[in-house]
Amino acid sequence: MPEKLIRHSGNFRKLLSYQKTEVIYEMTYYFCHNYLQKGDRTVDQMVQAARSGKQNIIEGCAASATSAKTEIKLVNVAKASLQELLEDYMDYLRTHGQRQWEENSVEWEAMRKLGKEHNDAEYFMNLCQTRPPETIANMAIILINQADYLLFKQLERLEKDFLTQGGFSEKMNRIRREQRGF
Repeated sequence: MPEKLIRHSGNFRKLLSYQKTEVIYEMTYYFCHNYLQKGDRTVDQMVQAARSGKQNIIEGCAASATSAKTEIKLVNVAKASLQELLEDYMDYLRTHGQRQWEENSVEWEAMRKLGKEHNDAEYFMNLCQTRPPETIANMAIILINQADYLLFKQLERLEKDFLTQGGFSEKMNRIRREQRGF
Protein backbone atom coordinates (compact mmCIF):
# COMPACT_ATOMS: atom_id res chain seq x y z
CA MET A 1 0.00 0.00 0.00
CA PRO A 2 1.41 3.40 -0.94
CA GLU A 3 2.41 5.77 1.82
CA LYS A 4 -0.25 8.35 2.66
CA LEU A 5 0.66 12.00 2.64
CA ILE A 6 -1.61 13.13 5.45
CA ARG A 7 -1.30 10.92 8.48
CA HIS A 8 -4.12 10.52 10.94
CA SER A 9 -3.37 12.67 13.95
CA GLY A 10 -3.54 10.85 17.25
CA ASN A 11 -6.26 10.90 19.84
CA PHE A 12 -4.99 13.44 22.36
CA ARG A 13 -7.39 12.11 25.02
CA LYS A 14 -5.36 8.89 25.18
CA LEU A 15 -2.14 10.74 25.97
CA LEU A 16 -1.17 10.54 29.64
CA SER A 17 0.26 14.04 29.33
CA TYR A 18 -3.13 15.38 28.25
CA GLN A 19 -4.99 13.48 30.99
CA LYS A 20 -2.60 14.86 33.59
CA THR A 21 -2.97 18.44 32.31
CA GLU A 22 -6.76 18.09 32.36
CA VAL A 23 -6.52 17.23 36.08
CA ILE A 24 -4.16 20.16 36.66
CA TYR A 25 -6.55 22.56 34.91
CA GLU A 26 -9.55 21.42 36.99
CA MET A 27 -7.56 21.64 40.23
CA THR A 28 -6.17 25.06 39.35
CA TYR A 29 -9.58 26.46 38.46
CA TYR A 30 -10.96 25.18 41.78
CA PHE A 31 -7.95 26.43 43.76
CA CYS A 32 -7.95 29.92 42.23
CA HIS A 33 -11.67 30.48 42.55
CA ASN A 34 -11.79 29.23 46.13
CA TYR A 35 -8.54 30.43 47.68
CA LEU A 36 -7.37 33.51 45.80
CA GLN A 37 -9.03 36.93 45.92
CA LYS A 38 -11.40 37.96 43.16
CA GLY A 39 -9.79 40.58 40.97
CA ASP A 40 -6.29 39.26 41.70
CA ARG A 41 -4.46 39.00 38.35
CA THR A 42 -2.88 35.79 39.60
CA VAL A 43 -6.24 34.04 39.24
CA ASP A 44 -6.40 34.72 35.50
CA GLN A 45 -2.70 34.02 35.05
CA MET A 46 -2.82 30.65 36.80
CA VAL A 47 -6.03 29.50 35.11
CA GLN A 48 -4.69 30.56 31.70
CA ALA A 49 -1.34 28.81 32.27
CA ALA A 50 -3.16 25.61 33.26
CA ARG A 51 -5.47 25.94 30.26
CA SER A 52 -2.55 26.60 27.94
CA GLY A 53 -0.82 23.45 29.17
CA LYS A 54 -3.86 21.41 28.19
CA GLN A 55 -4.93 23.22 25.04
CA ASN A 56 -1.49 23.26 23.42
CA ILE A 57 -1.36 19.47 23.61
CA ILE A 58 -4.68 19.37 21.73
CA GLU A 59 -3.48 21.86 19.13
CA GLY A 60 -0.16 20.04 18.72
CA CYS A 61 -1.95 16.74 18.09
CA ALA A 62 -4.19 18.40 15.51
CA ALA A 63 -1.19 19.99 13.75
CA SER A 64 0.73 16.71 13.72
CA ALA A 65 -1.02 15.59 10.52
CA THR A 66 1.00 18.07 8.45
CA SER A 67 3.68 19.64 10.66
CA ALA A 68 6.08 17.91 13.01
CA LYS A 69 7.66 21.31 13.68
CA THR A 70 4.37 22.82 14.84
CA GLU A 71 3.55 19.76 16.94
CA ILE A 72 6.93 19.90 18.70
CA LYS A 73 6.66 23.65 19.22
CA LEU A 74 3.16 23.41 20.74
CA VAL A 75 4.06 20.53 23.06
CA ASN A 76 6.97 22.64 24.25
CA VAL A 77 4.62 25.62 24.79
CA ALA A 78 2.43 23.33 26.94
CA LYS A 79 5.52 22.39 28.96
CA ALA A 80 6.52 26.06 29.37
CA SER A 81 3.02 27.06 30.50
CA LEU A 82 3.09 24.39 33.18
CA GLN A 83 6.46 25.67 34.40
CA GLU A 84 4.90 29.12 34.82
CA LEU A 85 2.03 27.54 36.77
CA LEU A 86 4.47 25.56 38.92
CA GLU A 87 6.18 28.78 39.97
CA ASP A 88 2.81 30.35 40.83
CA TYR A 89 1.96 27.47 43.17
CA MET A 90 5.41 27.66 44.81
CA ASP A 91 4.96 31.44 45.18
CA TYR A 92 1.59 30.86 46.84
CA LEU A 93 3.10 28.54 49.44
CA ARG A 94 6.05 30.86 50.08
CA THR A 95 3.99 34.06 50.37
CA HIS A 96 1.44 32.39 52.64
CA GLY A 97 4.10 30.94 54.96
CA GLN A 98 3.18 27.37 54.02
CA ARG A 99 5.53 24.44 53.66
CA GLN A 100 6.28 22.95 50.27
CA TRP A 101 6.54 19.20 50.66
CA GLU A 102 10.13 18.05 50.63
CA GLU A 103 11.22 15.45 48.12
CA ASN A 104 10.84 11.96 49.64
CA SER A 105 8.66 13.20 52.52
CA VAL A 106 5.67 11.03 53.43
CA GLU A 107 3.22 13.45 51.79
CA TRP A 108 5.37 13.83 48.67
CA GLU A 109 5.68 10.06 48.22
CA ALA A 110 1.96 9.48 48.81
CA MET A 111 0.98 12.13 46.25
CA ARG A 112 3.49 10.89 43.68
CA LYS A 113 1.93 7.44 44.02
CA LEU A 114 -1.59 8.84 43.59
CA GLY A 115 -0.40 10.82 40.57
CA LYS A 116 0.95 7.65 38.97
CA GLU A 117 -2.18 5.64 39.69
CA HIS A 118 -4.86 8.20 38.75
CA ASN A 119 -5.36 10.51 35.80
CA ASP A 120 -9.00 11.39 36.18
CA ALA A 121 -10.02 14.85 37.33
CA GLU A 122 -13.01 13.60 39.33
CA TYR A 123 -10.76 11.57 41.63
CA PHE A 124 -8.53 14.56 42.41
CA MET A 125 -11.41 17.02 42.68
CA ASN A 126 -12.94 14.84 45.39
CA LEU A 127 -9.65 15.09 47.27
CA CYS A 128 -9.44 18.87 46.75
CA GLN A 129 -12.84 19.48 48.27
CA THR A 130 -11.67 18.03 51.59
CA ARG A 131 -8.15 19.52 51.72
CA PRO A 132 -6.78 22.91 52.78
CA PRO A 133 -5.28 25.20 50.11
CA GLU A 134 -1.65 24.43 51.02
CA THR A 135 -2.30 20.72 50.45
CA ILE A 136 -3.96 21.40 47.10
CA ALA A 137 -1.01 23.59 46.06
CA ASN A 138 1.43 20.81 46.99
CA MET A 139 -0.69 18.24 45.15
CA ALA A 140 -0.67 20.46 42.06
CA ILE A 141 3.10 20.91 42.25
CA ILE A 142 3.62 17.16 42.14
CA LEU A 143 1.14 16.66 39.31
CA ILE A 144 2.77 19.47 37.32
CA ASN A 145 6.17 17.84 37.76
CA GLN A 146 4.72 14.53 36.57
CA ALA A 147 3.12 16.22 33.54
CA ASP A 148 6.41 17.97 32.80
CA TYR A 149 8.19 14.62 32.74
CA LEU A 150 5.53 13.12 30.45
CA LEU A 151 5.80 16.08 28.08
CA PHE A 152 9.60 15.77 28.06
CA LYS A 153 9.25 12.09 27.08
CA GLN A 154 6.70 13.07 24.44
CA LEU A 155 9.14 15.61 22.98
CA GLU A 156 11.88 12.98 22.91
CA ARG A 157 9.57 10.63 20.99
CA LEU A 158 8.59 13.38 18.56
CA GLU A 159 12.26 14.14 17.98
CA LYS A 160 13.00 10.47 17.32
CA ASP A 161 10.05 10.19 14.94
CA PHE A 162 11.21 13.28 13.04
CA LEU A 163 14.77 11.98 12.75
CA THR A 164 13.64 8.58 11.47
CA GLN A 165 10.66 9.58 9.31
CA GLY A 166 11.37 13.18 8.36
CA GLY A 167 8.90 16.01 8.17
CA PHE A 168 5.89 16.72 6.01
CA SER A 169 7.86 18.39 3.17
CA GLU A 170 10.24 15.45 2.96
CA LYS A 171 7.29 13.09 2.89
CA MET A 172 5.66 15.11 0.11
CA ASN A 173 8.83 14.91 -1.99
CA ARG A 174 9.28 11.20 -1.29
CA ILE A 175 5.68 10.34 -2.26
CA ARG A 176 5.84 12.51 -5.38
CA ARG A 177 9.09 10.85 -6.49
CA GLU A 178 7.54 7.43 -5.92
CA GLN A 179 4.47 8.42 -7.96
CA ARG A 180 6.69 9.54 -10.82
CA GLY A 181 8.77 6.37 -10.66
CA PHE A 182 12.02 7.99 -9.47
